Amino acid sequence: MRHGKKFNHLGRQTAHRKAMLANMACSLIEHKRINTTVAKAKALRQFVEPLITKSKDDTTHNRRIVFSYLRNKYAITELFKEVSVKVADRPGGYVRIIKLGNRQGDNAPMAMVELVDYNTTYNPNSKKKKKTTRRGKSKKAEDTVVDAADTTEETKSDN
Repeated sequence: MRHGKKFNHLGRQTAHRKAMLANMACSLIEHKRINTTVAKAKALRQFVEPLITKSKDDTTHNRRIVFSYLRNKYAITELFKEVSVKVADRPGGYVRIIKLGNRQGDNAPMAMVELVDYNTTYNPNSKKKKKTTRRGKSKKAEDTVVDAADTTEETKSDN
């Protein structure tokens, strides 16, 4: 029976599981998006969201706590400098899991894990690029038409 077992052990020993989650969290912080299995993605979300919450308050104590989990100076720097600034006003839910389908080799369910504030497609508050079309004349063509009209008016006024 699994009474009181609140997290997925992922079929690994404790040290292997902690190292794997730390490596995945460092990759997520560095690349902002990673592909993995659904079970690992859910375990990673439980692992990394408290660390991102700690990074909102940049103190030496919080840096040391997060370092004890991640053990990567570059990931810590990225987390406290860039990621914490982006998620400063968000009350939680820093990670999004998008299911991708099954893996070709072993039919394992795959998912993409990403930091929510770094995806401009799903983020409604981000600045959207204005959609342009290729209809009509370009600015260069309009300028040449206007210049040609000016020169014809000048020649008429000279006569």
